[in-house]
Amino acid sequence: MTDVMIQVENLTKDYGPTRAVDSVTFSVRKGEVLGFLGPNGAGKSTTMKMLTCFLAPTGGHARVAGFDVFDESLEVRKRIGYLPEDTPLYRDMTVSEFLTFTADVRGMTSERRESRIKDIGARCGLADVAGKLVGELSKGFRQRVGLAQAMVHDPDILILDEPTSGLDPNQIVEIRSLIKEVGKEKTVILSTHILPEVQATCSRILIISGGKLVADGTPDELRSREKGSRYRVVVESNGVGGDAVKAKLGGIAGVTRCESVTGEEGAHAFSIDAQVSDDLRKILFRAAVDNRWTLLELVRESANLEDVFRNLTTGEEPRS
Repeated sequence: MTDVMIQVENLTKDYGPTRAVDSVTFSVRKGEVLGFLGPNGAGKSTTMKMLTCFLAPTGGHARVAGFDVFDESLEVRKRIGYLPEDTPLYRDMTVSEFLTFTADVRGMTSERRESRIKDIGARCGLADVAGKLVGELSKGFRQRVGLAQAMVHDPDILILDEPTSGLDPNQIVEIRSLIKEVGKEKTVILSTHILPEVQATCSRILIISGGKLVADGTPDELRSREKGSRYRVVVESNGVGGDAVKAKLGGIAGVTRCESVTGEEGAHAFSIDAQVSDDLRKILFRAAVDNRWTLLELVRESANLEDVFRNLTTGEEPRS
């Protein structure tokens, strides 16, 4: 499989008696933007550090761009761009000086270096701050500088640990777009615990919890793991109390949970879980008609990644 850029088999990392990463296995193909998702302390950053040769694994194997991370670490490092969670920067250099230094360390020729720094500076929104000291920049701009240094040598693989940390909403949208654009021709691993980040950027998701890989699939595939259906119902009950409405809705065959939620003034709103995957909207509509309630809203809500993430990383049972 020549298009497999990263191959990980039973990768393990111990810190004394603590196992931070436990026999993780996955592969990443060229052109994939892979979201590496998990709660804080799940083992995401440790896995990233092993793939970038920053840490040696305790066990297992990993090959990046065809090279072993343990035996051929220099070859791996030539082919990756890495943005750690805590972006390491020389604050007493200007942005241009820092990117020039990075390009020199990467062994780039002067001709290629100048054109590449200009291009990547523009793509990362650094043109207006090129002459400023890195230490004088806001956290968001420092993050952009970190992303630029990871991309300046045009690597085959980008490994980004919390790449939008500290950015404002507009900057986040811009960086997400840049990552998606780069992912069309490169391999990108994006480590984060922010769900919207993954949904907006990634074509495939790995979820890690307690050092173990607990899910692997596209966003749609992971959402399909959730059983049952959820509905939002809002009614005006024409004098009937909210508890009575709740009792009637909760008594419908197939409904496993009916909870009152915030709704508009003068109306009763409920969140309803159903055990069956069949659509209950007709039955809920008929209940409103039969009880002479005015139906203001009836929505079947799709499962979201938040549900999947919570169920897989907290041990909670999936909603039924």
